[in-house]
Amino acid sequence: MLKATLRSFLAHKGRLLLSALAVVLSVAFVAGSLIFSDTVTRTFDRLFASTAADVTVQPKEDLTSQVPTGATETVPAALAERLKSVDGVAATHVDAAVQNITVVDVRNEPVGSTTGAPTIATNWDPTDRSPVRLTSGHAPHGSGEALLDADTAEKKHVRIGDTLTVLAQPGSFKVRIVGIATFTTTNPGAALVFLDTPTAQTKLLGRADAATSISVDAAKGVSDAQLKRRIAAELGSGTYDVQTADEQATSDAADLGGFLDVIKYVMLGFAGIAVLVGVFLIVNTFSMLIAQRTRELGLLRALGADRRQVRRSVLTEALLLGLVGSTLGLAAGIGLAAGLIKLMGAFGMNLKSTEMVIGWATPVTAYVVGVGVTFLAAYLPARRAAGVSPMAALADAEIAGVGRPLKVRGVVGTVVGVLGAAALAGCATSSKTASAASLLGLGVVLTLIATVIAGPLLVRPVIRVLGAAFPALFGPVGRMSQRNALRNPRRTGATAAALMVGLALVGGMSVASASMSASFDQQIDKTLGADFVVQNSNFLPFPQEVTDKVRATDGVGLVVRQRFTPVAVRLPDDKRVETTAAGYDNRLDDVAHITYTQGDTAAALAGGGIAMDADFAKKHDARIGSTVAVEFPGGRKTELKVAALTDQEGSDGFGMQGGLYFGIATVEKYLPGGQDSALYVNAGSGTGADRLRPRLERTLDPYPQVQVRDQADYKKLVHDQIAVLLYLVYALLGLAIVIAVLGVVNTLALSVVERTREIGLLRAIGLARRQLRRMIRLESVVIAVFGAVLGLALGLVWGVCVQQVLALQGMRVLAIPWTTIVAVVVGSAVVGIVAALLPALRASRMNVLAAIAHD
Repeated sequence: MLKATLRSFLAHKGRLLLSALAVVLSVAFVAGSLIFSDTVTRTFDRLFASTAADVTVQPKEDLTSQVPTGATETVPAALAERLKSVDGVAATHVDAAVQNITVVDVRNEPVGSTTGAPTIATNWDPTDRSPVRLTSGHAPHGSGEALLDADTAEKKHVRIGDTLTVLAQPGSFKVRIVGIATFTTTNPGAALVFLDTPTAQTKLLGRADAATSISVDAAKGVSDAQLKRRIAAELGSGTYDVQTADEQATSDAADLGGFLDVIKYVMLGFAGIAVLVGVFLIVNTFSMLIAQRTRELGLLRALGADRRQVRRSVLTEALLLGLVGSTLGLAAGIGLAAGLIKLMGAFGMNLKSTEMVIGWATPVTAYVVGVGVTFLAAYLPARRAAGVSPMAALADAEIAGVGRPLKVRGVVGTVVGVLGAAALAGCATSSKTASAASLLGLGVVLTLIATVIAGPLLVRPVIRVLGAAFPALFGPVGRMSQRNALRNPRRTGATAAALMVGLALVGGMSVASASMSASFDQQIDKTLGADFVVQNSNFLPFPQEVTDKVRATDGVGLVVRQRFTPVAVRLPDDKRVETTAAGYDNRLDDVAHITYTQGDTAAALAGGGIAMDADFAKKHDARIGSTVAVEFPGGRKTELKVAALTDQEGSDGFGMQGGLYFGIATVEKYLPGGQDSALYVNAGSGTGADRLRPRLERTLDPYPQVQVRDQADYKKLVHDQIAVLLYLVYALLGLAIVIAVLGVVNTLALSVVERTREIGLLRAIGLARRQLRRMIRLESVVIAVFGAVLGLALGLVWGVCVQQVLALQGMRVLAIPWTTIVAVVVGSAVVGIVAALLPALRASRMNVLAAIAHD
């Protein structure tokens, strides 16, 4: 039996190749994501471990929210001298570093990325742990000199002697590059500008006695943990955050983890789609191969093979297919990871392919996925093969019937479908976001399973409609193509299911994204009353001088500032909620339309007052006049009175969870050194918005990170951000289509082999080669369009339910992208034509007499 199995596998290797490609794609994405994330993690772990000081003293972080405020929390620089007296301290270093700063060249172009890795300005104080070393020029001395890292200098064509402008919070200043520093470890992609320590303190932090942290070197024989305990005892508990090198490295790695998780989950999403669609392809392939080998299997049974041996033979073929596909997929995954590493290099993260990490878990996972998926997908066909009777050796019949199995499918599919529909109905009627989202996920899974199970039952009614025009348009050829698609509903359903999965996903997400865009458009029209919004391109705060320049621009009538701050609010029900609050200037009503249930803007922005969403207030027993304790960064605390309650649906964008906001004076008092996140600008009397815009753009020309947007620009910005998610879905669709095309090709190719004698007879009675090719193409088209119709119908239902969940967050507009849906249906027909090219060509080249004599 083993010899027969191996010969059978080698005899059908061409037919199994397309199924192997599905396994290769699945494994490649799994292995590539694991290798890439392991490589980046290992590289940065080494960087953090080699650069972290033995002990670091930094400001204590009491709030978990990391909303950018522009304020830099500091510690007294005098701590460096104080800590020198602690037993076990060998040396201390003052650190003065500011991230996400903008540095421009003489052409006002940023030397760092405006959307990716940060630009960091810091003091030059090299130690054994410094990630860079001076390779040309000299160290900076005085306020007019600086170093630049070599990677940024090369990328931006900056040379020693060039002048850069640093746009810092205390004010802009110019520096001349006097040296180049080269990374000794991996360049994380950031642009680094180095100043001498006094300049960094005064120009970046605004104070000569401030530092962002103090680095401490341990004396020989003193462990980091011992030194940490001694320093903590000296400083007192809870005053500062004291971390050892390992703790600092772990903290830095955790910050990086979010970035890595995004990439890993995106790639695993591709792998998941490949696995899901590949299952249909593998099941269909093995089902057809077994159907074609009915007589062969029956002969094996007649010669003495029992059911278990036949089943084992088929599963062995699947195992071989999984092993080959997994091996090739693992190799492809290594190549994919290498490609990602090079792609990251284009964004400034200079990883090295030679340091690629392939841990033991990667090949194990690759083979578990590849072999496991193939084995499970082949199990049902293998059981069917084991049921072949010895009498089948004497008959020319397939074992794939359409009677009882379809009835069972109908019952099971109906039950699962009803449960899925009930879950989706519950999602649509739920009033709580968490419950609605859970029911949505359950409903999507159940309805997808139900459609796959019951799909063959829909083949005959739907394809009769889809192919109704074929006889009239293409005559007997059209009628035969329609009947060929109807011949085996299970096969047609399984083939179309691969395409259905991808199109259901794109249909649902298209409805969701269109609804989000339309809802945001409505919200912007409803809430934004300013002529222009001045905002950083990456939504980070900008220096005070930008605000001053905008106010001084000719034609500007009103400027309302917006600042964000993380807060922890102790509410009347004694619950502590960490969220983000906003601060605004007076006259907010002139630039925004906010709906109040109680109170007004004047009360909300008055000293000692705070506004919050009415539903949030009701949930936490707060009402007008209630006092809430508010904690700001740095441990600063105050008590504010609830002075206004808003309708959050009408004030989206003017607060985060709870819709909290207050006067900007409150932010300035409790978060000193903060920066403005946005400016809402109205034109003055006698100046039109069309005349003011070019003036504002000229004013902001020296600040390339800041942009001027009107309502149309703001809508486009939101649409572009939503489009990023949609492009990811389209990429997933593309992958699903590739595998679905493989499935259609495989089905048609095996179908052509199966119908060899039939095709020979058709050719013998006068069917031309061109007519034969057309018949197969039409069969492919109707199968592809059938999958598209099922997928889009399912996707539309999902999309409507997603919109119902979004409606609970204020996005109440339902939009159906009919253009996209029509384009997908047309595209599916094209996919069907492309998939049929090779099988149709092969069929048309058959020798008529050999085909008639085929057994």
